[in-house]
Amino acid sequence: MSFTQKYTITPRYLTPNTKRRSGLPISRVKFVVAHDTGNPGSTAAGNVSYYEQSRNQMSASAHLFVDDKEIVECIPALTGDRPEKAWHVLYNLPKDNNMYGVDANDGAIAVEYCYGGAINADEAYRRYVWVLAYLCYVFTLDPKTSIVGHYILDPDRRSDPKSGLAHSGRTYEQLLRDVVAEYAACTQQSNPSQPPIPSLMKLIKNRTSNKVYAIGNDRKKYWIFNEETFTVGRQMGLWGDYGDIQIEDDDPYAMGHTMLLVR
Repeated sequence: MSFTQKYTITPRYLTPNTKRRSGLPISRVKFVVAHDTGNPGSTAAGNVSYYEQSRNQMSASAHLFVDDKEIVECIPALTGDRPEKAWHVLYNLPKDNNMYGVDANDGAIAVEYCYGGAINADEAYRRYVWVLAYLCYVFTLDPKTSIVGHYILDPDRRSDPKSGLAHSGRTYEQLLRDVVAEYAACTQQSNPSQPPIPSLMKLIKNRTSNKVYAIGNDRKKYWIFNEETFTVGRQMGLWGDYGDIQIEDDDPYAMGHTMLLVR
């Protein structure tokens, strides 16, 4: 399965071993955080230039900046040999760990949306949607569940990307729907008659019961019978490995069935 390359991603890396770019690797990308710059009218190039100029004064950073003219990557994610960590969500927040089992700085790619001023909102939005979908493709993430807004992880301090999207009358919910649609379009265009490859079932561990279950497209819980069942399901390509298990408390999933697989 290929992905339609609509846009060019320009690498313009920050100086390594500085406050903004540590050079530390991400061992496994597990999700994507959608941000906006919070600075209307600032461009992708302008933001990256500011990051470089202040690389030893400030630590906040992101992997990609997107405006109506270009997609600039300043910390390796899509254009380097391996993804590196960026500092884009506070470490002492619990939501990212609860949702994905890892701190955002250690397991997520950060994408900044540029908006306002002379920036063409429609064109910037198209690029933003595309690169979010492309990240899901490259890192084998489910676009329906693997993108989260910064404001969800840090609701007391942040409103992005809702605030940036609102400048053009768009909503965060619309963004998520459009990314899913873009992913479908870009992965099927080379062979429209070929059915989409089904996504892996999501692995959840209930903090109260301590049980592990898988979530399919029907949004139901399929309790995994034992370790052998887990291994067989992994070998069959139904779900990932132990490192993909996410811990949740109360959840919205409907009760399903016990899963007993036969070799």
